[in-house]
Amino acid sequence: MDIRTRERTFAVSEAADRVGLSTYTLRWYEQEGLVAPVGRDSAGRRRYTQHDVNWLLLLTRLRRTGMPIRDMRRYVELARQGESTLGARRALFEEHRERVLRQMAELTEDLEALDFKIDLYRQAELGHAS
Repeated sequence: MDIRTRERTFAVSEAADRVGLSTYTLRWYEQEGLVAPVGRDSAGRRRYTQHDVNWLLLLTRLRRTGMPIRDMRRYVELARQGESTLGARRALFEEHRERVLRQMAELTEDLEALDFKIDLYRQAELGHAS
């Protein structure tokens, strides 16, 4: 708990577990400047707030959907500049959304090809079984 705000905080390992990252990756995000400096307890250990965890969840989703690190850095820079960058942030997300939609369409085609081959093998196996 953060004494100043009475907000529950999380150790590095807890925060990493909550967002599905390794502690190494979480620290790498910090080193790369993708995460604002994290608060520390009286012993100097990192303590993540729920806000920090939510931010990490967003970054994790962006990365999982294939957003390049350079675009993630750009988003972080824009977000830190405040409301004057809302349009640029929206545009960045819209561009990424289009890439994700293209990836989904490609994956759907790939899945259809897999299903076709699976069906062929099932039919062939049934033909050999009789």
